Amino acid sequence: MGVLIADGGSTKTAWVLVQAGRIVFRADTGGINPYFQSEEEIRRELTVCLLPLLGGAPCPVERVYFYGAGCAFPDKIALLQEVLGCCLGVPAEAGSDLLGAARGLCGREPGIACILGTGSNSCMYNGESIVQSVSPLGFILGDEGSGAFLGKRLVADCLKNRLPPGIKERFLERFGLTPAAILEGVYRLPFPNRFLAGLSVFLGENREVPELRALLLDSFRLFFTRNVQQYAYGEFPAHFTGSVAWHYRELVALAAADCGIRTGRFMQSPLEGLAAFHKG
Repeated sequence: MGVLIADGGSTKTAWVLVQAGRIVFRADTGGINPYFQSEEEIRRELTVCLLPLLGGAPCPVERVYFYGAGCAFPDKIALLQEVLGCCLGVPAEAGSDLLGAARGLCGREPGIACILGTGSNSCMYNGESIVQSVSPLGFILGDEGSGAFLGKRLVADCLKNRLPPGIKERFLERFGLTPAAILEGVYRLPFPNRFLAGLSVFLGENREVPELRALLLDSFRLFFTRNVQQYAYGEFPAHFTGSVAWHYRELVALAAADCGIRTGRFMQSPLEGLAAFHKG
């Protein structure tokens, strides 16, 4: 018998089937987010997309654990647990993506768990559950160190002519953008956070430019000073997951050291760690 674990997002949900702590089957479906989707939409995604994939799974499922960005409120958690249990016919447990990150990164040991992706988040974790969390506040008021935050700072410096000679032109040419198109993407089009995060890859491609490297380090320091330093960072290491944390892990570690924070694991996805946490 095995357990099914999901890392859910608004655009994609990654599923793994775990047997004796080992991943034996992987599959991806469309996004599942109870904050934005109705019960019927979630049910359709499970029955039309997931169940046929599980037909090729090598062992039966005895329990489901779903971790996702839309599972931060009790009513949404209850809805998702009911739909999962009904569609799959087994007990289901749902929790936030932050809880999934904490369990995947820290296992059953206490520590500080951090997500640096399109957005950012963090918490103090006691080995089973979250005991303290600083609100990320989204990319307008917070999300320091995230892809959206990095993109926001980059385009602001670009449009205010704060980039080194030639870099502004290189940036605009890289994405085929004009200043007017940037403003439209930020203020008029849907999902400006994703738009900005997509532009932030320019920083990684040009991190050897001193001004861009400084922007990256300063943004990561802000993540630590405004979030992680509110936890018991002198006692516990900080662990990281998410695309930004993974691709900039050397700079994240440097910024953490500048803030007196000890770093631990860097994982591109928490699923490997969750497989060990939920030994089937």
